[in-house]
Amino acid sequence: MDELNLEDQLDRQLREAARYIDDDGFTTRVLRQLPPRRRPRQSLRATILLGTTTAASVLAYVLSDGGRFVSVHFERLATLPTLWLFALALGSGMLVTAGGLVAAISKSREFQS
Repeated sequence: MDELNLEDQLDRQLREAARYIDDDGFTTRVLRQLPPRRRPRQSLRATILLGTTTAASVLAYVLSDGGRFVSVHFERLATLPTLWLFALALGSGMLVTAGGLVAAISKSREFQS
């Protein structure tokens, strides 16, 4: 119990201490000697990603006969029995939930380490 009181007292003292410790300008001198930050060229990366995405979308549209497969599959979905639609919606919902759970678990492990 004595160890906990010592930790609490030390914690309180550290919180009450001054936020800035005078270092006679040492921090300022070190920061001035550091090389300037290099900014990454995000615009080039964004342009490449946007161009690639646009080209892939146009290619997929052309190769799929103008997107006709989308309307064909919507027509097939509309003719399915209600029970099949419910099972399809339930199954896809469970898949999305499982994917989100896996992503959340992997992200929490990332934060813990």
